[in-house]
Amino acid sequence: MDIAHRRIATVHFTLSDASGSRIATTRGHDPLVYMHGSGSIIQGLERALEGRCAGETFTVEIPPEQGFGPRHESLVQRLPRDTFTGSSVPAVGEKLRAQTERGPLDVIVTALDDETITVDGNNPLAGRTLRAEVEVVGVRVATPHEIQFGL
Repeated sequence: MDIAHRRIATVHFTLSDASGSRIATTRGHDPLVYMHGSGSIIQGLERALEGRCAGETFTVEIPPEQGFGPRHESLVQRLPRDTFTGSSVPAVGEKLRAQTERGPLDVIVTALDDETITVDGNNPLAGRTLRAEVEVVGVRVATPHEIQFGL
């Protein structure tokens, strides 16, 4: 059975960046199980999986536009330290939730100095070309419950 719209696919993958540095893997863990066509995985990987069947292995390069999108410099901001009202200063690498005109946005603290805190609202993988090594473990028809409520 081929991977197609509303079928449940089970895959193992290793995701790396263009330089070969590993970002994530399911190897040694449970495989990824998703409903094809639901938009629950990045577009470039979903497109590469279309029509594949159990037992197939392949490698695909995923450009930023089909992965986590382009990087937006407008989502990087230097804010005065007094903007942060907590009892402690956030640390570099810490995730925070910012309130924006469009609603909440998760940001990561990327730099600190005596006067400002720099935060980045981009996905850490935005703007990066990715490489996925994939093994299709299984494909099955979705149940009526999965179709109605998702996986």
